Formats: sequence, structure tokens, C-alpha cells
Amino acid sequence: MNGIKALAVLITCQLSAATTEPLSIKAADKSPIAIAIHGGAGVIKKSRFTPEKEKAYRAKLTEAINTGYAVLNRGGTSLDAITAAINVLENSPFFNAGKGSVYTHDETHELDASIMDGKTRQAGAVAGVKRIENPINLARLVMEESVHVMLSGEGAEQFAHNKGVPLIDNKHFDTDSRYQSLLRAKKKMKEEQATKDYQAAHKTLSTEYKVGTVGAVALDQYGNIAAGTSTGGMTNKRFGRIGDAPVIGAGTFAENESCAVSATGHGEYFIRYNVAADICARVKYQGKSIHQAGDEVINSVLKPVGGTGGVIIIDQQGNIAMPFNTQGMYRASKTADDETYVAIFSDE
Repeated sequence: MNGIKALAVLITCQLSAATTEPLSIKAADKSPIAIAIHGGAGVIKKSRFTPEKEKAYRAKLTEAINTGYAVLNRGGTSLDAITAAINVLENSPFFNAGKGSVYTHDETHELDASIMDGKTRQAGAVAGVKRIENPINLARLVMEESVHVMLSGEGAEQFAHNKGVPLIDNKHFDTDSRYQSLLRAKKKMKEEQATKDYQAAHKTLSTEYKVGTVGAVALDQYGNIAAGTSTGGMTNKRFGRIGDAPVIGAGTFAENESCAVSATGHGEYFIRYNVAADICARVKYQGKSIHQAGDEVINSVLKPVGGTGGVIIIDQQGNIAMPFNTQGMYRASKTADDETYVAIFSDE
């Protein structure tokens, strides 16, 4: 009987231990956590910044990176982290996304966003939405609660309404600085069109009118990476133009086997050259590091043909790369081993 009792006690103890084992992964099995963000690349000269303006931009980038990292640090997923970080940037008038979105030719705002899960390669995107406060949230909703990858315009907003997402007035995105930028672009175009057609005149617009996006990539403790991108598009855009931000493979891409990428720049080039997916393909099939793959695509593929911009990249080991070929890119990163990095200009 003593043996039977002892066996019963042992089984009871084993069952008790099994039921009290935490559901989270063991500390020894956790992946390193890391996150990187960008707030757009382009003509970002130090001479254009007052000390107060530079301080404000750095503070907002710091807030966004810390917000995303805090999600990772408390056990949140990479999808949760990038969504939280991008929301901070979307809610700021400093960046061309959400509240800071640029104006279309018709003096309204059309917003795009996409998100991708590196674990499953599920993705969601929205394009040309006008009444969505945080497009990245709707892109994620498309990924998780629809059978589609991309929804656009009124259809995307109807889906949002059906899911209980508030529809706001488009004037929410109005800012004086963006409006003044539109007026300058229109004036420049009008002057150029006196001797050129629309396409030729548009090409004379400087890079600052053609770029501007926010995005994030992250690695969580479960070993999964994700990427997300959100934008207000191109200043003075017409005819429902859509750039690379909502295009999976161009502006956003993520798969655990290679890397996660969020892009910013002249979207037409990023679409034509399939930038985000190309970088990850070089990592996956050529065995290149994210630093090498990113540098090749941004500086050897895009730059020679006139493609301006940059990307942020993360891999499953928590390595981060942030190459760009413009005068600056708003960017930040944070890992468990490194201090928070925040930069704006090319020489940082």
C-alpha cells in the first residue's frame, strides 16, 4: 500500500506541476527582442531645423520607439509592437501619415497602409482611405478579419464601418504646413507646364514632394518578425494614385525565414523594383546579411535609376539595418542589448 500511496502522491505532484506551468515560453527559449522605426526619408537638411524643431522630432521618434519596445518587453507580439509604434507616428503632424498626411491635388487626403506577419505571411492593406484615423489599424483588421489582402477607398471604409471602426471627417488631417507645401507644388507644376506636358512637369518636382512614410519592423520573444507601413502619399497626387506603402512586396514585406522590411521613398520605384521582397529574397536565397542586401537594393539597384528613399530591416536574430540614399531619414531602433538610437540626418 505504501508503494501505491507513494505512486499516487507522485502522480498528483506531476499533475499539479503541469497545471501550474506558465503558458508563456521559458526564459531560456525566448528570442531577443528588437524594433526599428522610420518616419520617412528625403531632403532632410540640418540647416532646415531650428534646435527646437529638431528636439521635437527626436522626442516623437523616441516616444514611438519606446512605445513599441514596451509592448515587446512585456511579452507582446511583433504585430502589437509595430502597430503601437506606428500609431504614435500617425497621430503626430510631423510625419506624412495619419494626422500629418499631405494633400492631394483636390486638397483632400488619401491614406494608405499595410502590415505583414512574418510567421504566417498573412498580410492586410488599405489604399486611398479618407476617413480612417489610423490606417495601420484598419490594415491589420483586413489581415485578421477578412478574406482579402487589400481593400481600397469606399469599400475599405465600409468594411471599417461594419467592424465598428469610427469614420472621421477628412479635415482631421488638415495642417497648414502641408497645405503650404501643396501650394508650392501646384505653383511649380503650373510654371513647368507652360513648356512641358504633365508627366514631364511632374518630374521636375523635387524629392520632398514625392516621399514620406512611416513604418516599423520588430522581433518578439517568440521569434516572430513583422513589418508595417503607413503613409499620406505624395503631395499634389491625382487620379487616385497609390504608392508602394500598401503594396505587399514593394513597401512592406515580412517572413521569419528571411527578414521584415518597411520602406519609404518615391513609391513608383519601390513598386517597379519590388524593393521589400527583393531584399528578403537576397537574404533567403543568396545567404546575404540584411546589411548587405539592403545596401545593394537601395544604393546599387534603386539609386542608379533615380529611385530615392530608404528601408528599415530586421531579421530573426534581432539584427537591424537602416540604409537610405537620401540626405536624411527619420529613424530609431532599440534592442535588449543596445541603447535607444534616434537619428535624422545622413551623418549620424
